[in-house]
Amino acid sequence: MRLKATIAYDGTRYVGYQVQPNGNSIQAELEKALKKMTKGIALKVYSAGRTDSGVHARGQVIHFDYPVPIKPDNALRALNSILPTDIRVVAVKAVRADYNAQYHSQKKRYRYQMNTATIQDPFTRLYMWHHPYHTQIEPMKEALKVVVGEHDFTSFCSTKTDKENKVRTVYRADIEEISGDRFDFVFEGNGFLYNMIRILVGTSVQIGDGLRTIETMAEILKAKDRNAGGPTAPACGLFLERVWYPEEVENVSLDTDME
Repeated sequence: MRLKATIAYDGTRYVGYQVQPNGNSIQAELEKALKKMTKGIALKVYSAGRTDSGVHARGQVIHFDYPVPIKPDNALRALNSILPTDIRVVAVKAVRADYNAQYHSQKKRYRYQMNTATIQDPFTRLYMWHHPYHTQIEPMKEALKVVVGEHDFTSFCSTKTDKENKVRTVYRADIEEISGDRFDFVFEGNGFLYNMIRILVGTSVQIGDGLRTIETMAEILKAKDRNAGGPTAPACGLFLERVWYPEEVENVSLDTDME
């Protein structure tokens, strides 16, 4: 049976979501836990998207095919009893056999947390970009309006990407003021390129710091050249917050005799 799970994780000590040869990953921990649950059967886990080294998630979505019937609540409890405490499964449900966490996703929301206090809070240093300057929010909000809509985001994509098509649609690009020295960038779109959000944040902060004008955001977008864009913001402030799916691919009736 195919199961969909929503997971949250602290990405600080991982090389990213995807299995890689140079260190431990979120995917590796999930597959290790499932192998223990199935007493040695190796299962492949598929995700809505890959997060980079040091990036966190509150609402990452995965799917996998469990070899025997199991109640979703039992799968949730079993996984959380095995996984390290910096990875938590927050919801599990049975889905259609053709459900795909990546290809059926309609929209994703990312949040980037930033703090401009003079002194860095040691308890948030792993989850916010500490930028101790008087960054102006309004110019950044105005500049981000330019990226809403369908665009070629080559200028805001790492040159290491394996994606040839760099056209994406952004539905929301905004800043939420949380407190006097804390604000969050919020992005929603149908998909995001490698480092796209972190480069958008880095470029926006240059505008907020007065190093670039509001108008340069449109110029950078039009250039389709990574060299035209700003720096890549640190990974620690970025969270995958939510993934949306159409109801029809998630609905399935459960057998009440499942273990």
